[in-house]
Amino acid sequence: MTSHNQELFEASQQIIPGGVNSPVRAFKSVGGTPLFFKRGLGAYVWDADDKQYIDYVNSWGPMIVGHCHPEVVKAVQAAAAEGLGFGAPTAAELEIAEELCKILPSLEMVRLVSSGTEATMTAIRLARGFTGRSRIIKFEGCYHGHSDGLLVKAGSGALTFGQPSSSGVPAEIAGLTTVLDYNDAAGLEKAFAEFGNEVACVIVEPVAGNMNLILPKREFLDAMRNLCTEYGAVLILDEVMSGFRVGLQGAHGHFGIKPDLITLGKVMGGGLPAAAFGGRRDIMQCLAPLGAVYQAGTLSGNPVAVAAGLTTLKLVQAPGFYERLTQLAKDMTEGLCAVAKKHGIPFSAQSIGSMFGVYFSATAPTSYAEVMASDKEAFNRFFHAMLDEGVYLAPSAFEAGFVSAAHSDADIAATIAAADKVFAAWK
Repeated sequence: MTSHNQELFEASQQIIPGGVNSPVRAFKSVGGTPLFFKRGLGAYVWDADDKQYIDYVNSWGPMIVGHCHPEVVKAVQAAAAEGLGFGAPTAAELEIAEELCKILPSLEMVRLVSSGTEATMTAIRLARGFTGRSRIIKFEGCYHGHSDGLLVKAGSGALTFGQPSSSGVPAEIAGLTTVLDYNDAAGLEKAFAEFGNEVACVIVEPVAGNMNLILPKREFLDAMRNLCTEYGAVLILDEVMSGFRVGLQGAHGHFGIKPDLITLGKVMGGGLPAAAFGGRRDIMQCLAPLGAVYQAGTLSGNPVAVAAGLTTLKLVQAPGFYERLTQLAKDMTEGLCAVAKKHGIPFSAQSIGSMFGVYFSATAPTSYAEVMASDKEAFNRFFHAMLDEGVYLAPSAFEAGFVSAAHSDADIAATIAAADKVFAAWK
């Protein structure tokens, strides 16, 4: 019998490039036919063939309270009944801005946008406008959206300027981006010593989630903060993924590092398109209409998206919310490591807050190079075998996973049991 997933994918490829509207959905990294989902509820999703999965992708992070949480759905329905959008200020925009500033002490002012890419793109423009400088520093393996200056790969050496990693990105724009190694404090110090007075900003995922889950070293975080302060550069922490995932105050709250600007998305939209950037008042006041740095968006602060985000932000502040999520993620990663060890499979896993990473390597990686050295083919095999067992992991060896408040201890136990079965059959 033909799979409905296969039928939909074949039809989609005729009119949608690659059959998908975001590349990783195409399963090219892991092979096979991508799943088309039709429904989600709590910790579970159902595909076009009505097969149920325990979901550890969580729509790539936003679904921290689970799919179709009744309070989020109710808030969205109520907002939609009043109007889908106005292109004008609403009281709800002020409410979510106040909530963000209350939760995150690094936010003195904040502006709402519609996507993480828009947030990071504008934060960089703002940093350039504030400093009057052009060069930015990013780190290999960190993803900050698909704007031109960020689709850059490293050159042949740690201090070489970036080259475009996407067709359509002018080399002149990519050349303004310097790409360094993540977690390499010495490399960052060397870069600042060489051209620190040219640097408008350093942008980083404080917990990397786009080359699988990579945790930052303390000296790396401190070096970024200290060097940006010394040279007058803006430190931008991209918390689109880690914000409200690592903990209520994000990675910067967890590690106690104060950014100049942060970018937010995913969880703060509750599953709908909402994002934000904000930080120091003197920097944020450079934005139009107060200042000369322009940014605008018809859907910025959309009332339906704001309703979903605001309700989600209130739910995550329930007592014990993050303690339970942290324990669930820890239980799962420790359980997966235990069954892999039992069957003699080179494997490691780690978690922070509700984010986790699994790796087919003896130890958890700390850099892009170490991630690339892990056994990608083993992951691909594991991914498909777990799908067969009803467990949906990210379809790439280079993506973090997520648990939600809807996951139960039984879901975690079922996931570990599935991995045990998969590894037992490993040959």
